[in-house]
Amino acid sequence: MPISITDAAASHVGNQLSRRGKGEGIRLGVRTSGCSGFSYVLEFVDESDPVDEVFEHKGVKVFVDPKSLVFLDGTELDFEKEGLNEGLKFNNPNVTGECGCGESFNV
Repeated sequence: MPISITDAAASHVGNQLSRRGKGEGIRLGVRTSGCSGFSYVLEFVDESDPVDEVFEHKGVKVFVDPKSLVFLDGTELDFEKEGLNEGLKFNNPNVTGECGCGESFNV
């Protein structure tokens, strides 16, 4: 499966969708940005696009547009809690470098 989502991430996203009260899942993508070239885009999906690839785990759907899938193939979406910090983490095997702040990456 080109995009996978851990149990922890599926639980977190599922809870966020429930609290939101609507939505089919989340969209994962990339855009040109930052000092390293690309940054991740993550947003709720209320209406799917027919060209999207859809990956599902434990009832949570992840939508990815074909252009982003080239950069995200093999990525695992995880959810981590460290002290007071928590958030989704992208374990992307295609990344060859990141900027110092970790906000952007290159492939």
